[in-house]
Amino acid sequence: MILSCGEALIDMLPRTTTLGEPAFSPYAGGAVFNTAMALGRLGAPSGFFSGVSNDMLGEILADTLTASKVDHSFCARSDRPTTVAFVKLVNGQATYAFYDEATAGRMLALTDLPQLGDEIEALFVGGISLVNDPAASTYEALQAREAPLRVTMIDPNIRPGFIAGKEAEYRARIERMVARADIVKLSDEDLHWLEGAGDLVALARGILAKGPKVVFITEGAAGARAVTATQDRFVAAQKVTVVDTVGAGDTFNAGVLAALHQAGALSKSRVAALSDAELDAALSLGTRAAAVTVSRAGANPPWAHEL
Repeated sequence: MILSCGEALIDMLPRTTTLGEPAFSPYAGGAVFNTAMALGRLGAPSGFFSGVSNDMLGEILADTLTASKVDHSFCARSDRPTTVAFVKLVNGQATYAFYDEATAGRMLALTDLPQLGDEIEALFVGGISLVNDPAASTYEALQAREAPLRVTMIDPNIRPGFIAGKEAEYRARIERMVARADIVKLSDEDLHWLEGAGDLVALARGILAKGPKVVFITEGAAGARAVTATQDRFVAAQKVTVVDTVGAGDTFNAGVLAALHQAGALSKSRVAALSDAELDAALSLGTRAAAVTVSRAGANPPWAHEL
């Protein structure tokens, strides 16, 4: 099983009523939640760990996971409220306003961490859950505990507006977690935010020098790239009509992990020696799955039969 660890929230997406009035509609989401959901729909064994509320919005989250064949028994349930994110779309690009104080996800503590057995072959972490304590430190502690035992992947999914006033602490945490990870995924924008200007491959190799074995880079409408110490593989994105980009990178992550699972490559030794064909297959499934997600509203990843 691939255990995705991070935020679960309700995205309030802009809509128009039948009377033509602007409105918001609730959708289950969160970057890491979306990856868990996409993994389940792609047919990979998927589990999810987060702090999830017992309120009505938390029930939407749990029901959505169940419907996508995701095991959410690892979650820490509480009576704290659910995180809500209001989404603004401009030309299909999403920006967010988060409401996260004292929520079930934000207040996740070390005492909430699950004990993991051999059924967990890989751990995925990332998203805004790595910004605010106590949850951020809790997820880092989980990754630090599990990194020697199983494959870990991180996608920080950086939201500069969300980390205002906490940048130094956040950068230090991401640096530590990247160094422990076997797989790192970054958008081209995230890579430049972390490493500055420069050639993407050269910057990715700088990330590799810190400890990971492979870096996946999404390059928007162009496609995606996988970089190792000796390989640079690129797959072009499929051309689709974009409705919005919510969940695109999260779905890409699921495609990568699902492809590696299918190849029997989710072990530390295998991730350190992925072939060109295995990297290409991971990039292909990631980009094809993401193309479906951006072609419809909200984070609505494809099922395997849709590909």
